[in-house]
Amino acid sequence: MPLTNPVIIKLNEITTFVQDKSKLTESEIDEIKKIFKSLVEGGERYDIDEIEYWFENEGSWKVKDSRVRITNLSSYVQDKFQQTWFENEGSWKVKDSRVRITNLSSYVQDKFQQTAHLRIISDDDCSCGN
Repeated sequence: MPLTNPVIIKLNEITTFVQDKSKLTESEIDEIKKIFKSLVEGGERYDIDEIEYWFENEGSWKVKDSRVRITNLSSYVQDKFQQTWFENEGSWKVKDSRVRITNLSSYVQDKFQQTAHLRIISDDDCSCGN
């Protein structure tokens, strides 16, 4: 799933306000969480791999630890939002069940993303005329 324009705008916003891209401060981490929270609350969804890829290729994020931290924050916020939906829905009283469903949804999505990125196309089906 490619990143939407609203997500890319927010990623640029993160890049602009983080002063030292080699080490995130606690206040920057809090602000990054708020940004991702506003995205998911606004109905935006994003592929975690695409977030990671965007920061790898943006150019100014040279330190891998910072990129990984932001990617993990984006995943955490999206998962937390899904758990909160189940809490607010009303009929899911047992927290273990809500967490299990959220974990299953994350697992299935991650599994799909892994296989989607690794599809191999046969030379016989290239439609190149050979």
